[in-house]
Amino acid sequence: MAILRQSADSILETIRMIDEEYLDIRTVTMGISLLDCADSDIDKACEKIYAKLTDKARNLVATARDISREYGIPIVNTRIAVTPISLLVSVSGGDPVKYAKAMDRAAHDLGINFIGGFSALVQKGMTAGDEALIRAIPDALAATEFVCASVNVGSTKAGINMDAVRLMGQVVRESAEKTKDNNCAGASKLVVFCNAVEDNPFMAGAFHGITEPDCVINVGVSGPGVVREAVREAGPNATMDEIAEVIKKTSFKITRMGQLVGTETARRLGLPFGIVDLSLAPTPAVGDSVARILEEIGLEQCGGPGTTACLAMLNDAVKKGGVMASSAVGGLSGAFIPVSEDAGMIEAAAAGTLTIEKLEAMTAVCSVGLDMIILPGDTAPETISALIADEAAIGMINNKTTAVRVIPAIGKKEGETLEFGGLMGYGPVMPVKKTSAAVMVSRGGRIPSPIHSLKN
Repeated sequence: MAILRQSADSILETIRMIDEEYLDIRTVTMGISLLDCADSDIDKACEKIYAKLTDKARNLVATARDISREYGIPIVNTRIAVTPISLLVSVSGGDPVKYAKAMDRAAHDLGINFIGGFSALVQKGMTAGDEALIRAIPDALAATEFVCASVNVGSTKAGINMDAVRLMGQVVRESAEKTKDNNCAGASKLVVFCNAVEDNPFMAGAFHGITEPDCVINVGVSGPGVVREAVREAGPNATMDEIAEVIKKTSFKITRMGQLVGTETARRLGLPFGIVDLSLAPTPAVGDSVARILEEIGLEQCGGPGTTACLAMLNDAVKKGGVMASSAVGGLSGAFIPVSEDAGMIEAAAAGTLTIEKLEAMTAVCSVGLDMIILPGDTAPETISALIADEAAIGMINNKTTAVRVIPAIGKKEGETLEFGGLMGYGPVMPVKKTSAAVMVSRGGRIPSPIHSLKN
């Protein structure tokens, strides 16, 4: 009887998490290799890409919908990540935008939310195909609806490619300019990485790594509201180590749900199951906020003194709890801090408590980096490049993934608001220091890898 009662209590607890605390599977992402689609004729390569995507993922949306209905678990997004497209450009040449349009057409016909992988890995140098793809990103994102792009400009082993960093400042700015009539949405679908991972299921940075299987299922779970409620129930007298234990136990429960959905999706599609990314991914909905967890721990407002320490504990506890709950934890895993996608972050940024400088400090201990931050419309490309370089340096030195996804709000000034809608939310235009980094950025070259990269 005791076992039955515990099982019933567990079921009821999960139902409450889903109904009241915004627990969901944020994404089921199918990774698909496109290496066998390479062709010296770019038009033939695009035909092969469309055919493979629509064949491999033809049952993805329906399967996720069936599992969601049968288990009563919300699955918010279904997505695809593909091999970095710059590899195909290196074979075919031609206009890389053609690849983006083929990907977009497949995504539309399949009914998925996003497709990632219009990407290049240039941490040590750029091939002609890499550079051609990077320069095509603004046009590709302006011409498509579902395509996401990413570029890896640094790693702990290789250092930071400052020529790529300089170019990416221009590309981010141009991506915003070419979509200024659509809330600068192009820049919101572009991520610049250091130490990018090959099995990340979350957009906009997802791509299918070249060491991955031909086709694989990865899952991203999310539950900021669940973690916040668990911390609240622990009460104000709990010590920090007791709070960490509460977060660990809660993350274990959240990840078990992701493991279930991932393995069942893979089984039904006849594919290998890859990883569960147990990142706490917020939304603009009230109660679904990483910032509110930090405030529940004891901060008056996210961004104030103590924020970095609380975030470090949260990130670590999430990883410790999740790693015991899944056969394969991967992706980024921990806690995301995208400003425009988190109601508490939006409020703190609008109040001036949360600044870009504080966010940069926070990125040293969280899963990503400067994410979904809206910059003044007149921000110079060199300033964007400098922000990218700073984040890449944090990732390189700390041997962790960091990223930059910033949106210059063309035509808007500090204090105004830019709205994207949906999961991407809205946010205030945040102030950026006016001092120039143009000379530093223009030097190009490479920042060498740190001494602790020599581990062979």
